[in-house]
Amino acid sequence: MQSGILLAFAAYFSFACGDATLKAIGHQLPVFEVGFFISLIALVPALFTKRPEDTWPSVFVPKRPGLLAIRMASGTLGGILGVVAFTPLPLAEAYALIFLLPIFVTVFSFVVLKEDIGWRRWLAVLGGLVGVLLVVRPGFREILPGHLAAVGVAICGAITVIVLRVLGPSERRVTLIGAVLVAAVVVNGVLMLPDFKTPPVETWLLLVFGGLVVGLAHLLLVFATRFASAARVAPTQYSQIIWAAVIGAAFFEEFPDWIAMAGMALVGLSGLFTFVREAEKTAWPEKTPLVRNR
Repeated sequence: MQSGILLAFAAYFSFACGDATLKAIGHQLPVFEVGFFISLIALVPALFTKRPEDTWPSVFVPKRPGLLAIRMASGTLGGILGVVAFTPLPLAEAYALIFLLPIFVTVFSFVVLKEDIGWRRWLAVLGGLVGVLLVVRPGFREILPGHLAAVGVAICGAITVIVLRVLGPSERRVTLIGAVLVAAVVVNGVLMLPDFKTPPVETWLLLVFGGLVVGLAHLLLVFATRFASAARVAPTQYSQIIWAAVIGAAFFEEFPDWIAMAGMALVGLSGLFTFVREAEKTAWPEKTPLVRNR
């Protein structure tokens, strides 16, 4: 189990590096072009998530295509919104908003799946919302499109989680990961054509790096869940706030004030509590293949 946890921390560090790359190149290229190249390059290492017993024809034939299509749509839209969010916002601030995801999962579980949500989880929802108010401080700071995009990423991620819970173990993880990356390549590839710009050499290097670390992160996450349960692995994603703070300070000169840091901590603790509580009250860790939600 310890190996699985360490692999999970490495996976989410890689995801944080990929998101930092989005921030670094977001001002240099159109949004859809960034999404196209990152997704295309990420496909290479992600293909290694295929198990030896799976055949390539079976990988490309989903068992529940309708739900997989929803997963592809929410993942692709979440990826596009992620570029919009990370480009203008400090990394840690963007993560604080994206980590509203468990709150939306709780609400969607109550509305869509008719799950019984106890008062403790509703209290965690309230705590997460208070944390976001401390981070964003509407009325005292300007609300940017990036803030709305980050909330949109959280909503897309929550939709993905709900879909994965319904899908359960019926689909292979390589199918779930590869389908989203292929959809992102196709959608972004079409949308980038009107405003295509040839990236300079230094931007190409960042695109290749960003795509490879995202693909590697998917691969590490799959291996992590082979050594530890999803319930153990899922909470490690909150380490991304720490990685974001370190990377933001080191490369982008981002230093959140103490109010924002308190809000981020509250959002993280609320989301972490939600995951732990759901693992105790529901069977989602046994039913859900853990993959990134965007």
